Amino acid sequence: MSELGPVAWPPAPIRTERLVLRASEARDRAAFIEVFASAEVRTFLGGALPREHLEQTVPEVPGRRPGLFVIELDGSMIGTVSFDRRDAERPGHVRAEAGEAELGYMFLPEAWGHGYATEACGAALDWFARTLPGEPVVLCTQTANTPSLRLAARLGFTEVERFEEWDAEQWFGTRSSATPSD
Repeated sequence: MSELGPVAWPPAPIRTERLVLRASEARDRAAFIEVFASAEVRTFLGGALPREHLEQTVPEVPGRRPGLFVIELDGSMIGTVSFDRRDAERPGHVRAEAGEAELGYMFLPEAWGHGYATEACGAALDWFARTLPGEPVVLCTQTANTPSLRLAARLGFTEVERFEEWDAEQWFGTRSSATPSD
């Protein structure tokens, strides 16, 4: 998040049954490049970024910022989950002052279909609810992205509205941080 307030970052690693959510490390650089260069991963996120450009611009320790967790499985990064403040200028808000925490996630294609997204995002949402109790979390995804819509439902997000942005219909939902995931 651009502003975590009094929250110290990074927190201690979060361990689930199969995963570890932790701060980024230098060993994650190749996986970060893979995620951003993947046409599959970036289908609903504006398309793949050129690998050559990423090789030149991704820092030695990528994604080292408040609100971003690396998702690790058996010692290797398989994706990221993050909380960022939603820009007030963008459509979709649940508070008059805007700036809600927005959940984001990206996983390498080989990690799809194993329940890792539900497990990792659920753990991150539980951490958020304990850390910033009562603060809403929002999620926005293209309505064409049916796997993300299913994930949003599993995580307890409810639809607030739909709107057009980036030449596509967007689904916008919220989840109370007072409701830890099951």
